[in-house]
Amino acid sequence: MKHLFALLAAVAPALLPATAAAQNVTPTDSAATAVTEPANPFTVYGFVDAYYGYDIKHAAGNERPGFIFSHNRQNEFTVNQGLIGLRYDNDQVRGEVGLHAGTYPTANYAPEDPIIRNIYQAYAGFRPFRKAWIDAGIFSSHMGIESALSKNNWTLTRSLAAEGSPYYEAGVKFTYEAAPTLTLTALVLNGWQNIRETNQAKALGTQIQWQATDKLLINSSTFYGNEQPTGLVRRRRYFHDFYARYDASDRLSLALVFDVGKQERPEAGAKADTWYTGTALARVQLSDKWRLGGRAEYFSADHGVVILNATPALTDPDFKVLAGSLNLDYLPTRHVAVRLEGRQFSSGRNFLTDRNGRPSKHYGNLTSSISLSF
Repeated sequence: MKHLFALLAAVAPALLPATAAAQNVTPTDSAATAVTEPANPFTVYGFVDAYYGYDIKHAAGNERPGFIFSHNRQNEFTVNQGLIGLRYDNDQVRGEVGLHAGTYPTANYAPEDPIIRNIYQAYAGFRPFRKAWIDAGIFSSHMGIESALSKNNWTLTRSLAAEGSPYYEAGVKFTYEAAPTLTLTALVLNGWQNIRETNQAKALGTQIQWQATDKLLINSSTFYGNEQPTGLVRRRRYFHDFYARYDASDRLSLALVFDVGKQERPEAGAKADTWYTGTALARVQLSDKWRLGGRAEYFSADHGVVILNATPALTDPDFKVLAGSLNLDYLPTRHVAVRLEGRQFSSGRNFLTDRNGRPSKHYGNLTSSISLSF
């Protein structure tokens, strides 16, 4: 893996100047336009998210509760994600290789084979016809309003909806631009956030993105598949992710997220486990360099389904949590973001233990970050 990182680092200097030169060409007439070389189809990108977190009433160790995968360390200076990638796109053929390391891939990719845990994205694609793409490989999930890259999200840490749904997936997808404002995607996947296949079944997914107006984006994503390894009783999973994002003004943006899923129980005739989550987000641009973000959310999961590595409520097998967070961002340049977030979790029942080993209905944390992107 270290050799792949070295290769990307070596290629980057050779590609960046050529890309910049192509982007700076400004034809002065139609003749000049005709002879101008096309822009370099290669793009080199990178991202580093260094953070420090502190948990209030935290447990004795440095790990945050098991349902947190991103920024999951506390009282420790560390890196959530260090990423470098190379992208190619000439509008007929495209592909990408991105490699990352940090506490996020360590926690979230733990079930994968060590050789592939550091792959952020690796796919190849082509246009079978105009307005369509076929891509195959490892790519970001088609579900959810948040991504693995914290710089793209309105809050520093991820919502419970994001932590309880895939960040990445492996398979093949067909994307079709039905209209300038409507994009349709169909997917065949190895499963629910797994690169290495765990059984002989394949999962299916869909996505509809509609830019209803200049200010309103609506998304609907689905997933269907059997999520049990070979040898275990089949437990089919059904999931739907819905979100809407609205730009109320140049400074204020709002979003609503609602996810709902079901998974069959292993016992014959048993009622399926259901989970659902609702999230409301807001972002306010205070000035060119200062920004506020807020989030309110509720998560409910029968028997703690899809909350991997989390201990269900100590007095109840179900997992039910209400949470809120407030985020302040300082943006000294377009490449740097300094972020601070406070977050509070509450439940009607004990859902974790505190630093003294006592059951607790509440949990809070602070997270700070400095990130660089290019």
